[in-house]
Amino acid sequence: MTDSATGLEASWQPDVLGADYDQMVIPLGEDPDGEGEVVATLVRHTAGLPSAPTGIVLYVHGMSDYFFHRHVAEHFSAQGYAFYALDLRKCGRSRLEGHTPHYVSSLSLYDADLDSAMRVIRAAHGPLPVVIVAHSTGGLVIPLWLNRRRKRLGAAGTEGFRGMVLNSPFFDLPAPAAVRAAGTAMAEAIGSFWGKQPMRREVVDDYGASLHVSREGDWDYNLDWKPLTGFPVRFGWLRAIRRGHLALHRGLDLDVPALILRSKLSNLTADQIGHPLEVADLVLDVRQIQRWSGSIGDHTTIVPILNARHDVFLSAQEPREKAFRAIDRWLANLDD
Repeated sequence: MTDSATGLEASWQPDVLGADYDQMVIPLGEDPDGEGEVVATLVRHTAGLPSAPTGIVLYVHGMSDYFFHRHVAEHFSAQGYAFYALDLRKCGRSRLEGHTPHYVSSLSLYDADLDSAMRVIRAAHGPLPVVIVAHSTGGLVIPLWLNRRRKRLGAAGTEGFRGMVLNSPFFDLPAPAAVRAAGTAMAEAIGSFWGKQPMRREVVDDYGASLHVSREGDWDYNLDWKPLTGFPVRFGWLRAIRRGHLALHRGLDLDVPALILRSKLSNLTADQIGHPLEVADLVLDVRQIQRWSGSIGDHTTIVPILNARHDVFLSAQEPREKAFRAIDRWLANLDD
């Protein structure tokens, strides 16, 4: 069945998360990167859906990730929001046979995923204010998407977006300046011709092991969709990321308030190693997040969370609850 308001296949089906969740597969057509048909998958939380929601939350995941965070959906539903999450093309629920996991040659390709999801949401809820919650790479994708919408549509491009909550956003490569420069040059040179060539890397599972119930963690999720070691980084993907970083570092002109959540500590470099794995960001350098957060726009609030992991929402109970309290206060202040 096609939804007359969106022109999209509007068939909600049961989701893998269980009875309280539905999913809609959104067809996006032929992949510009030559891997056949691509789709995005919109998930909604149904059990806690308010009869008259005060707003909408759309959650967007990061690299080597997908939406499985039931507790996040339940929190926002309890606050009166209609909760949705999006698995982007080639990620999680949306990865089809023949797809290179998470591969895009340009972050702008995600515009179709996000615009389509918003059309479905708007058809269901009208002009209710939307809060975007995004993690890691999603925290880079979302500001760039909104910035392109604003350039394309003017003020209407960001109208109705109440705010962004960016959870450990991927604002820069976590490496010394010389390594970042060399990596960028290599990504440009190789990524232009052999974009899907994986970069050589040391395979480690410290972060994944700290999360998953099969190791030292508390969280159960699909290891085919979120491997303990993550998916390989490919040159073309890194090229797209570095171009996104450059655009953000030049400064965006968004009129959408942003709340930046990050761990207080990282455990990456020689001057940082020694912090226990479960209370630090093992993926990104929090100093870079702090440095570039002001590049989004004029309305940015940064909240470091003591003892938080890279995904703040997958931290232990105390830092996780602190993050939720910070979000609730921030949203209440936006109302004021």
